[in-house]
This record gives sequence, structure tokens and C-alpha cells, in this order.
Amino acid sequence: MYSKRFDWNAARHPLGEMMAERMSRGEAILDLTDANPTRAGLEYAADAIRSVLSCPETMIYTPAPRGLAVAREAVSAYYRELGETVSPDDLLLTAGTSEAYGLLFKLLADSGDEILIPRPGYPLLSHLAGFEGLACHSYPLRHADETGWSVDLEVLSAMVTRRSRAVVVVNPNNPTGNYIKAHELAAIDRLCQAHGMALIVDEVFADFPAAAFPPPAATVVNRTSALTFVLNGFSKLLGLPQMKLGWMVVGGDSGEVAEALAHLETLTDFYLTVGTPVQLGAPQMLAGRRDIQRQIKARITGNENWLEQRVAGMSNVHRLNREGGWYTVLAIDDAIGDDERALTMMTADGTLIHPGVFYDFYREGFVVLSLLPPADRFTDGVSRLIRRFGQRLP
Repeated sequence: MYSKRFDWNAARHPLGEMMAERMSRGEAILDLTDANPTRAGLEYAADAIRSVLSCPETMIYTPAPRGLAVAREAVSAYYRELGETVSPDDLLLTAGTSEAYGLLFKLLADSGDEILIPRPGYPLLSHLAGFEGLACHSYPLRHADETGWSVDLEVLSAMVTRRSRAVVVVNPNNPTGNYIKAHELAAIDRLCQAHGMALIVDEVFADFPAAAFPPPAATVVNRTSALTFVLNGFSKLLGLPQMKLGWMVVGGDSGEVAEALAHLETLTDFYLTVGTPVQLGAPQMLAGRRDIQRQIKARITGNENWLEQRVAGMSNVHRLNREGGWYTVLAIDDAIGDDERALTMMTADGTLIHPGVFYDFYREGFVVLSLLPPADRFTDGVSRLIRRFGQRLP
């Protein structure tokens, strides 16, 4: 009696089973994957946030399929600070970027059509596409120690079929942390135009570049000609995932933009998911983003610098360059499989790490860690990982 859009009977990964067992026994887990900013010991302007969410106007319901004008104007002002002109009329608000993906997949594709996504990448995308009856095919990101990650444009081009409807770019990518380069964006833009595909660019981590790797641009908004949807939201930008406010900026040919927005407005009118309080509070919350971003950047930088020093003395462990985002990737050269490593860390050290296989890495030997945990938790957990699997230089 259930749909076939999801494998309802899929077995849980052994790591999840092991975590559940430990938690049922009341045993602590040191989580090196936790990227929830509200549990990271950051200092939010809590009183100010609560104040803007409780103004009298929140008791008045004004259905607005594209989002309230006051919130769209605040998002437009955010892009203006980045040096880009974005009309509030070219914006549409959503209850987070996951919902934005779902809306776009409904808009752009029919059952059985294809979406092209990056590999390695965040596993949520394939599930969201599957919920709409779509197939996800992964184009490769290649890594070289000298140059970092890059899009294999030749393979991406060869993957396009008559059923390909959109290319997804995550900028910076999660978990690899690489920004899309100008020549890569230009090539993908041309590819989308040539095949009548849309370009979806997820920029939720774009405000968190690494100091050593300045991004090619603050945003890809206004840098493409194909029909383009640029996604962002409060979850990472303000460290407020519980507020559930995201948006998409629609760009490209003016006629296509107008048609896409009209169709999206029809879709969102069926749901009207974005809450009134967060929309009314958007101007003040966006204006105050720098304080929480400063704390997040300091935490990421501090943990990353400590990690770099810690692995410097290891012969078989090194950190892949991170251009942006909240995650770091460790490459560990040994004969141990990724799943085995993660299970060992949980059973022997009570520490949760993510194996590279969770993100569809192209081979064994990768560990994905969040850089957001408090420094004492991060250093404790990483020290356990290095003690167990690291090999010192002679």
C-alpha cells in the first residue's frame, strides 16, 4: 500500500544500530559529525531574536505564495551587500533548502527524468529526487593534492541524455568544501543552455570561506545565462536551522525567469509553508548575522588549525584542503575499510565519525568530520582517532 519512491524496508547502517544500542544503555557518544550550530556552544542574541519573532503582526495571517515582501526585501539587501542586484520580485521564500529542492524537482522534471549531482556529495539530494520519482546520476569531482577538487567537465558533459533536466552545483560543496571555479561555472552554464537544462546552485555554506582559499565570487547570482536557481537560507547563514527560512533567486533569460516564477508561485500557493514570524523577523536577523558568523568562523578556524598541527606528525594521515564550509576530510592510508574504521571508533572509543562511503567517495580511506564542535570535544575525539589509526613519521 506504500509508494515505491522510497525503500521503506532498507536496513539501517550498522553504525546507526550501534549508536542506538549505546544510547539505550545510557552510554555517552562523542560526536565528531555534529554540525548543529544550536548545540555547539555558540552565543546567540537570543533575546533580540525572540523579540523580533513576537511582534503583534505575527498574529495576522497574510498568505503570500512568494513570501512576504518585507522578507524578500531583506534577502535582496543581503545580496546588495555582496555587490549583486537582486530584485525582490525574482525571489521566492521556502521553508528551507530541502523544500526548495523538492519544489524545483516538481517544476523541472517528470517521473523517470534525471538530475545530475556532484560526487562526493551530500546524500540528501538523491533521496529528495527519489521522492519525486526522479533518477540521480553523479558527476565526479576529482582531487589532486596540488590543486584540490575540480569538476570533471568532460564526464559531466558525456552524462547528459535527453532525460536530463538539471545540474546541481553545491557551492562550496559538502563535504569536500570546494567552490565552483569561474571556468567550471561558465562551462556548466553553456552545457545547460545547449541541452535545455536548468542549473541549481546550493550556496548554504557560501558565507564561510577558508582564509587561505578566497572564493572566486561571493555568489554565483547574476553570473549565468541558463535558467538558474540559487538557494540559501537561515540554517547555515545565521546558524538557525530551526527557523526554517530559505529562498531561491531565479536568474537567466528574463522570459524564462518570469515563467518559472509564475509556475513556482502556483506550487507554493498549494503549501504556504513559510511561517509569518520568521518572515517578519528576517530583516533584523539578517542584519545581525555577522556576530554569529564571526563565532562560527573562529570555531572552524581554531579546530582546523589544531587538526593540521595534530596530523603534521603522521605518515598516513593528511587533511584535504578545505576552501569553505563546516566540514573537513581526512585521508587515512591503511588497509582498514571506512565502515570498519567508523564501527571501531564507536565500539572501542565511543566516538562517532562519518566514513567517506556515506558521501559516495570514489574509494576507501576517507573520514568526514564536522569542524563545529567545541574545541575540547573536537580535540578529544580527533586525538582518539589519531591514536587508533595514525602512524607517526619516523
